[in-house]
Amino acid sequence: MPDAPTLAPAAELAARNTTRFPNESAEYRAARNALLAEEIELRRHLERVAAQRRALPPGGEVTADYRFMGENGAASLADMFGDRDTLVLYSWMFGPQRERPCPMCTNLLNAWDGVAPDIRQNVALAVVGRAPIARQIAAKVERGWRHLPMYADLDDAFSRDFHAIAPDGSDMPGFNVFTKSGDVVRHFYSGEMGGDQADPGQDPRGAPDLSPLWTVLDMTPAGRRPDWYPKLSY
Repeated sequence: MPDAPTLAPAAELAARNTTRFPNESAEYRAARNALLAEEIELRRHLERVAAQRRALPPGGEVTADYRFMGENGAASLADMFGDRDTLVLYSWMFGPQRERPCPMCTNLLNAWDGVAPDIRQNVALAVVGRAPIARQIAAKVERGWRHLPMYADLDDAFSRDFHAIAPDGSDMPGFNVFTKSGDVVRHFYSGEMGGDQADPGQDPRGAPDLSPLWTVLDMTPAGRRPDWYPKLSY
């Protein structure tokens, strides 16, 4: 493997920044350039994490016969790949005991539906819930989603094995990536951050966030309001 290129210090790159805005103070510019250096370091760290993720050894082979009901009939996990060799699968919190789907999951999928045609140029995409497929399709129609393939976990086996069910039987969100080579399906990656990995004063969340909502709010003066969450309607 070739050696990684030597990168210029982030502070040096930030010092090259010639952007200025009307009436900004010297204090603002100094603080903004210091922040820019941190943003460059963050970008580099994200790249290092992505490279480390890509370099994971092969995950466990999926040998269980998980059964799902899709919008076009019965399906297996392998069927979800279509002609792709990678599958991105999101387990949303819409179990049979819920009258309505989880607002946080719905917010994320609102955004994903817009970029799903682009995602699916590269990898397969699927959304799995525990509610009957008819209820999931109704929710999909209500939200105006057009590009998210929906599946119902018929016996909860997949959701249980891939941690989309809490010990008390309630729903948990799940993000999983699988690969397929020939007839062999393997687990590649899951989001594993939960309450045990949360920092003080923060909700449990992965990094980077899968929903752009939080990325946008992080750019604002107030940031993420700790007492606010998205709703299904306003």
